[in-house]
Amino acid sequence: MRYIDFVNRKYKPKDTDMICSFHVEPHNQPLDVIAGGVAAESSVGTWTDLTTEKPYIHGKAATVFEINGNEIKIAYPIELFEPENMPNILSSVAGNVFGLEDIENLRLNDIHFPEELAKSFKGPKYGIEGVKDLTGVRDRPLVGTIIKPKLGLITKDHALVAYEAWLGGCDVVKDDENLSSQRFNPFEDRVIQTLEARDRAESETGEKKVYLINVTAGMEEMKRRAEFVEDHGGRYMMIDILTTGWSSLQAMRDLDLKLLIHAHRAGHAAFTRSHIHGINMVVIARVARLIGVDQLHVGTAVGKMAETKEEVLTNIHACKEPLYGLKPVLPIASGGLHPGMVPKLVEIFGKDTVIQAGGGIHGHPDGTIIGAKTVRQAVDATMKGIPLTQYAKTHPELAKALEKWPVL
Repeated sequence: MRYIDFVNRKYKPKDTDMICSFHVEPHNQPLDVIAGGVAAESSVGTWTDLTTEKPYIHGKAATVFEINGNEIKIAYPIELFEPENMPNILSSVAGNVFGLEDIENLRLNDIHFPEELAKSFKGPKYGIEGVKDLTGVRDRPLVGTIIKPKLGLITKDHALVAYEAWLGGCDVVKDDENLSSQRFNPFEDRVIQTLEARDRAESETGEKKVYLINVTAGMEEMKRRAEFVEDHGGRYMMIDILTTGWSSLQAMRDLDLKLLIHAHRAGHAAFTRSHIHGINMVVIARVARLIGVDQLHVGTAVGKMAETKEEVLTNIHACKEPLYGLKPVLPIASGGLHPGMVPKLVEIFGKDTVIQAGGGIHGHPDGTIIGAKTVRQAVDATMKGIPLTQYAKTHPELAKALEKWPVL
């Protein structure tokens, strides 16, 4: 089969087909031929005719059924994929095709899984409702922070920062993506001391508090760390899902521990940032949801991360839209946030999110406790429909924060 044989604009996708949307820019070749090349090389074809090709192979070929400028859609027969094997799926539709010499740029913009394939994965164990059940918070966004500095604190200081954040009003405290088990802050010591700080904060505030502990490591060590967290009363594990890989994430979900899975997307921009080459973040969101994370960083549109509001809303939708009965994932706002951004964040995310402010809490002139208090005040004001500048007149902590970080 030639590349052009994989193009059929009259083809009507079946309910069992997997549909992928690509942006394609050919290099000195007709677009329809290169579109067919993407379908061929990601399914049953190659660059030349084959003597080994059998007639029944044609029924397994992917088909380009829509070409609109540089945007194309390809239907993949479900027979091409092994159920419950995400590396297999992505090695096809997001594999060698990105390296073809005749393609200048290629971006996988979206992916839609048929029901049979989607249901072969476990999906989230807890999802949004599970997070609400655990925290007891249902009528507002959760307030979270990241320990800062992200690296370098010794264990007792790490636990103290967490304690002060919880005391000030944070519901959630998390490790940053590159905190593992360095000599200055060993994993086991950090788990024990920070969970002790959590328990003290719960006792003193009367609120449920959670600690998102980064268990990211090699596969066997990651399993051991997650079990250690569970054995010591932890409620969450955090995984850097892209640097550990999809099979590692799936293996962690298959452990079926009682821990919720918080998915950090460290490294995503290497795939997602370019709008003409790579993989759209919404694809990562869909894949992570199928495998079974409970919450996922999706961008902010207002902080230091590069995504637009439209992109973030698309990511949120992928986390929450109906999907064959699989539970929705809690979308997380994180990256360069401060109290003055809270109204915009609630406008974008609604109440089903965690507003994670790191520097925007620990950078408050009066310290972490007051910094956490100001984000909580900003959330309370926003949920009551009161402008932050007005609320700040009777809340001096928030007023001081807004002097440093004005309302967006």
